[in-house]
Amino acid sequence: MMVDILTKERRSWNMSRIRGKDTGPEKSLRSLLHRAGLRFRLHKKGLPGRPDLVLARYRTAIFVHGCYWHRHHDCRFATTPSSNRQFWLDKFAGTVTRDERNREALENLGWRVLTVWECDLNADPAGVLKSTLRFLRGEN
Repeated sequence: MMVDILTKERRSWNMSRIRGKDTGPEKSLRSLLHRAGLRFRLHKKGLPGRPDLVLARYRTAIFVHGCYWHRHHDCRFATTPSSNRQFWLDKFAGTVTRDERNREALENLGWRVLTVWECDLNADPAGVLKSTLRFLRGEN
């Protein structure tokens, strides 16, 4: 078992700096979509989960998920801390459950929902743009 080398206070400070919106991957996708001529709203209030991007014209909500926090299946970045393990497992499970609940609620309201994963966006931004455009055209 690996022990955290930071103090509890320092770890808490580090964790408090993690952004919930306007993250690097989110800004990257926004830039790609904007350059492709698409316009969107950000963090639309009133929609379940406040999607990162909302393309009303396509009735599509896009979430840009970090692999670690949202538990991207079989991703090398979706690790689990070894200290205080049960706390983290419960926290991650709650996030995944919330994500599923938000997706279902949006779909029940007639929205199409796309999830873009941070690792995919970092590894192949052009590929993510291409698959997003296909999704918007209804080709997925």
